[in-house]
Amino acid sequence: METPADLRFADTHEWVRVEDDGTLTIGISHHAQLELGDLVFVETPQIDAEVEIEAGTGVAVVESVKTASDVHAPLDGRIIDANAALAEDPELVNTDPYGAGWLFRMSVEDTDEVERLMSADDYEAMVGPEEEGEEAD
Repeated sequence: METPADLRFADTHEWVRVEDDGTLTIGISHHAQLELGDLVFVETPQIDAEVEIEAGTGVAVVESVKTASDVHAPLDGRIIDANAALAEDPELVNTDPYGAGWLFRMSVEDTDEVERLMSADDYEAMVGPEEEGEEAD
């Protein structure tokens, strides 16, 4: 799967898309979902416009047949939305990690902060080459 060039990435495998209204949509990368395997449960974060979340804070959990893993806030901000569809269909993260499988949305004070995250090319260089369904050598 090709990594969309318009995304930025945290070293903990979360991706970030800046939406037209300045909010951020966050999910986990194709690489991360491959490593996790088939997801069986996704716990999305609480939506609370009053609570500031610090970058690196675990805000969601994805569980697969292999393991459970925290999903971190890639930047400081507020959780403003969560993908309710994942409660019924957690596999959306596996089948469409950069689209319908998004996890949550945040508002941040300065969207320029997104630029400090890795570009798609830098992220691909970090995780190395991968083949569909196979781990990198």
